[in-house]
Amino acid sequence: MFENTQQFLDMLPIIIIGAGILISTTIEMYSEKSEAVLPWFSVFIFSAAAFYSLVYADKQSIILQNMLSTGGITNIFYFIFNIGAAIVCLLSLDYTKKYGMNYGEYYILIQASVLGMMFMAGAKDLFMIFLGLEIMSVSFYVLAGVNRKKEKAIEGALKYFLLGAFATGFLVYGIALIYGSAQSTSIEVITAGFTSLTGNILFVAGVLLFLIGFSFKIAAFPFHMWVPDVYQGSPTTVSGLFSTAGKAAAFSAIIATLAALFNSSPDNIFSPYLSVLALFSMLFGSIVAIAQSNIKRMLAYSSISHAGYMLIGLAAGSFDGTAGVIFYLTVYTFMNLAAFGIVALIEGENETNLELDSYSGLGNRNPVLAALLSICMFSLAGIPPMAGFFGKYYVFIAAIKSDLIWLAIVGIFSSVISVYFYLRVVVLMYFKDSEFEKVPAKSFSGFLGVTISILLIIALGIFPGSLLDLITSYL
Repeated sequence: MFENTQQFLDMLPIIIIGAGILISTTIEMYSEKSEAVLPWFSVFIFSAAAFYSLVYADKQSIILQNMLSTGGITNIFYFIFNIGAAIVCLLSLDYTKKYGMNYGEYYILIQASVLGMMFMAGAKDLFMIFLGLEIMSVSFYVLAGVNRKKEKAIEGALKYFLLGAFATGFLVYGIALIYGSAQSTSIEVITAGFTSLTGNILFVAGVLLFLIGFSFKIAAFPFHMWVPDVYQGSPTTVSGLFSTAGKAAAFSAIIATLAALFNSSPDNIFSPYLSVLALFSMLFGSIVAIAQSNIKRMLAYSSISHAGYMLIGLAAGSFDGTAGVIFYLTVYTFMNLAAFGIVALIEGENETNLELDSYSGLGNRNPVLAALLSICMFSLAGIPPMAGFFGKYYVFIAAIKSDLIWLAIVGIFSSVISVYFYLRVVVLMYFKDSEFEKVPAKSFSGFLGVTISILLIIALGIFPGSLLDLITSYL
């Protein structure tokens, strides 16, 4: 009886979200005020799951017949997903009304996607990863086209669906080859025999296909082709969810599955693949972002370059690298959500105010929003003492310790390039007058979501060691 009670408590974050989906569906079916109730109900359950995950992260266990792990790093990922989704719900409250897409199912889909992410982060079996990935992906495909009155949203959703399905094919074939060579889908069994399995060409091919499948999900070059169109076509708040929690979920699955690669073992045969992926993602994302005039497309290419920085930590193949990636994911989630949140506040009806020139003179028209967006841009650029600087610092140091000095140098070079297009936004806001007098929309919930993100960025910039110590204590 006690064991069952303990398992229930260990699974409580997942149970909260699962029960929340059922309750939300019931509210949507039977309540005429579901559009007003569901946003705040979603914020409540996400906040509860995030808080519980962080407080009880020290309660580590493996449950459901060794299919799912709880506590430790898994709970840290639970916190990232849930607090990110709570902020997205706050940003969406008035944004969905602006576009006439204030459907109750919008929030149910966000809840379902987070449930899929949680399965991926806690997976101890390849089938659990696949289950979580499909729950998240199907929710994302629908969310991308939730504004069905807009042609670009339908186009983006269709591209996302087709390329996502294509990526899933790589993943499933990779899992099949891994199972064929390891005779098991248990991640613990695969990890225990990893050294001997790397001599099997089928296993190596399976892991490569698995990594290619997830390279689509993290938006790494050259599997990034869907990102700009999907981010531009999707509702701005949804793009924020894709680029943060969705990316964190994909990285959590890679870290959970290939733990044997990242435990300082000398035979990280996949380091060259991850290094090349990181190299091209960083440079391509940073260089192409310079040419963008639409701020959502700029943030999309920026997302590709940030995937490259995180891949440096995985290529390092060490505990330091893994800790750096998780720290980076946490910081990046809040930086990007704040940036997309401010874009959503400034964005007018019919996709106006999305060009970079629209931000001219924002420092005079709305000094508070301009200051908050400046903090986002400085942090995304990695300028000290912002939290973004420490994210890059930790992965670069891990690369240097693993004798990947050249990769760290390329990362620094890419960061220098990115400073141009991030600071261009700041220059436009403060040093160029606007031809038109546009007043950003007033949204209490949206401003609250942005403020929470900014406060977390500042806190992690002042006390980066507190989060890093928490992460390393569970690795």
